[in-house]
Amino acid sequence: MKRELIIENIKVRSGKGLIEFTDKSKNRIYFTINKAILTQTVKYLFNDVKARFSTASGVDTRKAVEILYHFSIDEIGLIVTLRIIMNKPDLEVDSLTPLMKCAEWIEMEIHEMLGVNFKGHPNLKHLLLKDDWPKENYPLRRD
Repeated sequence: MKRELIIENIKVRSGKGLIEFTDKSKNRIYFTINKAILTQTVKYLFNDVKARFSTASGVDTRKAVEILYHFSIDEIGLIVTLRIIMNKPDLEVDSLTPLMKCAEWIEMEIHEMLGVNFKGHPNLKHLLLKDDWPKENYPLRRD
């Protein structure tokens, strides 16, 4: 699938859920989307485009927590990043684990480090921290 078609399909499918599109370079594109359309956008990338889920990263910006989901379309050398912004204290988003089992561990890590609740995740237990780590104490949060 061609780069331009992927961009157009995501824009059309996102509708009003698309907040911003950034064409960083020929190999990197970014879509900031409403978290309500995350699942449908990932379904398109993972199932239709056959993009490979690389990883997700999260950051606390003081007012919000942002999660960036990185997908690689290896056949055309393109990295697509989906960015969602969750204003505090509403740090909840649908889990991608039911769609892609490979998202399970990174969601567990983001949950315990930043306090994001992934709705529908099968097992949000500690992955990196000790089991007796204080509840509501998230090491990568700024507050």
